[in-house]
Formats: sequence, structure tokens, C-alpha cells
Amino acid sequence: MNYLVAVLGDRIQAEAAYSGLEEAGLPMSQIKILGKGYKSADEIDLIDPNLKARQQARFMAFWLVPFGFVAGLTFSLITGLDTFAWAGEIGNHFIGGLLGAGSGVLGSIFVGGGVGLVFGGPDAVPYQKRLDAGKYIVVVEGSDTLIRQATPLLRQYKPENIQAYTDPSEMLV
Repeated sequence: MNYLVAVLGDRIQAEAAYSGLEEAGLPMSQIKILGKGYKSADEIDLIDPNLKARQQARFMAFWLVPFGFVAGLTFSLITGLDTFAWAGEIGNHFIGGLLGAGSGVLGSIFVGGGVGLVFGGPDAVPYQKRLDAGKYIVVVEGSDTLIRQATPLLRQYKPENIQAYTDPSEMLV
């Protein structure tokens, strides 16, 4: 399932966007308004942007940690460095592998989207906080075609943030 989420500043703006989507002939059963007087984020199981970053970082770690271990072990074998004299030859190679695995973890965080998760950013703010601040959210659920139709229509209402998502649970199947 694909989602288009637009954060709007007030109720009037949200209702105008909803009406604009209705006038364009989009199926109203797939469009919802969230906010005071409307549905809550819990009622429609809105995607948290942090969830996608966590899942992507885990997916990257699945590949990068073992690869990093093998790369670190190989580097230690090729160079023959005796960095930790107390560990012996085998211990040095094992420590090299662990350091490589650690590099894989860091790589999965940086490449997998964990930086935005750790340090935040405009997309890392969960939508519940925006609803608590009195904002309204218009959510369109449906196919890629529906999302592409709704995007320019919602942009006309100058949302604070507009973002499209694909349900992460469907991506990893």
C-alpha cells in the first residue's frame, strides 16, 4: 500500500485540500483527515518515518556486518599486522574481523538512514507530535497512480510537509 501524507497548518486548509481532492474525482474512501475533530493517527495506523529508517538500517546491517567481518579478517591476514601483541596471531586476525564488523554497523547506520533517525530532521518528526501541536494531516492511501494524481493537487494548498511512503512491511517481503 502506498501513502501520501500532507501536513497542513489548520482545519480550514485541511478541509479545502480534502474538498479539492473530492472535486478532482479521487475515491474518497481512500482519503482521510487526521486531527482534532477527525480521526487520530492510531485509528489508521499511520506510518512513522522512523520505522522506515530503522528497517532500512537493519536490512543494510544484515549484509554489511558479515561483509565487514570478512573484510577486516582478510585485511589482517594480508597485512600481517601485529597490532595487539597480547592477543597472539589468531587473536589479532579475530580482532581485525570484529573491527571490520564494527565498520559494517557504522556503514548500515549512515547508508541505511540511521543518521536521520539519530540526529532527527524534518522527516524524522513523528506525525503524532504534529497532531498534538494542532496541525491537520491529509492521508491518501492507494496505488502509485492515485498517489501521483493526488500529489500536485495537495501541493496547491502549500502543506508544511508532503511525503509519499510505501508500506515498509510490503517492501521486505
